[in-house]
Amino acid sequence: MLDINFIKEHSDIVKAGAKKKHIDVDIDALLKVDDERRELQQKVDDRRAEQNKISEEIPKLEGGEREVKIAESKLLKDKLKNDEEKLKEVIQKWRNLMVEVPNVPDMSVPEGKEDSDNEEIRVWGEKPTFSFTPKSHIELMENLDMVDLERGAKVSGFRGYFLKGDGARLNFALWQFAMDFFSKKDFVPMVVPSLVRGEPFFGTGYLPQSEEDLYKTQDGEYLAGTGEVATMGLHMNEILDKKEFPMKYFSFSPCFRREAGSHGKDTKGLVRVHEFFKFEQVLLCEASHEASVKYHEELTANAEEMLQALKLPYHAVVNCGGDLGLGQVKKYDLEAWVPTEEKYRETHSSSYFHDFQTRRLGIRYRDEDGEVRFAHSLNNTFMATPRLLVPLIENYQNEDGSITVPEVLVPYMGKEVIK
Repeated sequence: MLDINFIKEHSDIVKAGAKKKHIDVDIDALLKVDDERRELQQKVDDRRAEQNKISEEIPKLEGGEREVKIAESKLLKDKLKNDEEKLKEVIQKWRNLMVEVPNVPDMSVPEGKEDSDNEEIRVWGEKPTFSFTPKSHIELMENLDMVDLERGAKVSGFRGYFLKGDGARLNFALWQFAMDFFSKKDFVPMVVPSLVRGEPFFGTGYLPQSEEDLYKTQDGEYLAGTGEVATMGLHMNEILDKKEFPMKYFSFSPCFRREAGSHGKDTKGLVRVHEFFKFEQVLLCEASHEASVKYHEELTANAEEMLQALKLPYHAVVNCGGDLGLGQVKKYDLEAWVPTEEKYRETHSSSYFHDFQTRRLGIRYRDEDGEVRFAHSLNNTFMATPRLLVPLIENYQNEDGSITVPEVLVPYMGKEVIK
């Protein structure tokens, strides 16, 4: 959420930002409602002050004067109640418009409408060349009894899966590798809730815009599609000490996504499933654009270091305006090479938000001068499984249908080849 005063003073910048993100929002309507809200608030405050003054005078009066003041007080009370009801309606209208206003993207964000317009900024690794026709991860894993998609669908429904045998071991090996990788970093490891109340979803920007993609319980909670939601809720409505910054968390959680709107996309295999697992980097820092940019590069570098350790060819792209979420100022995607599709597929995303999320969540800090300010937030998908198994298995396949285990995973797998 942006500061209404910023929106008011820089409406042209906010409008240009929304246009760049291809988000339709009526800033002029918001400003008109804001003027109405301010006028009504002042009117209510004035009536309350007058009501308090009369209430103080009544005990000092007698006879007819007292009766007149009581009648005057009753009339004023009725007017105040009417104005308060109007104000309540206007505030709700104002809030509904406010949550639709997107964050302003960084000037370096390229123009574009969708992910095909994202710009490549780095390429790493050699794409494998095979002397045979490579098999898909589905065929490889089914032949090696590493996955059961048919029974997964029988038990869990569409997009369900069972990881079996070396499929499960390889998945666990990635998790153990991730934990050991981050034991050398200055991050706090956490296992965070997947079942989360609505407030952190609203605060992180997944509500109300993305509600159709969330699973909701009969009690009103939601199942999160990323550990970012719960981790950002950790310090909700708190005032932090700047000396604690940067606050770095490495969060693990089961994740759930309805994949609404993705009908017909990746209907087979492990790329797009309803239930998965993620390690998420989440960071809070001081309200500084320079600090946000620095930590954005750091989080992204951590994810790239992991892909390089696995020796998976990938490229990094900077997301165009139309491929940014409501709150993102800038975002990078890392996409690993998938041989059978002959293209890169997203495996990681890395974003910063300035104070868009923290303003919604009430996450503040006290700076050196004692001034209370909203923190800045960032996050990065460090590892999502089983999706990461797709490029890993396809890039490491052999002609006989076996899969070479990446060198860094051998200690966790206890073998060099899956066959």
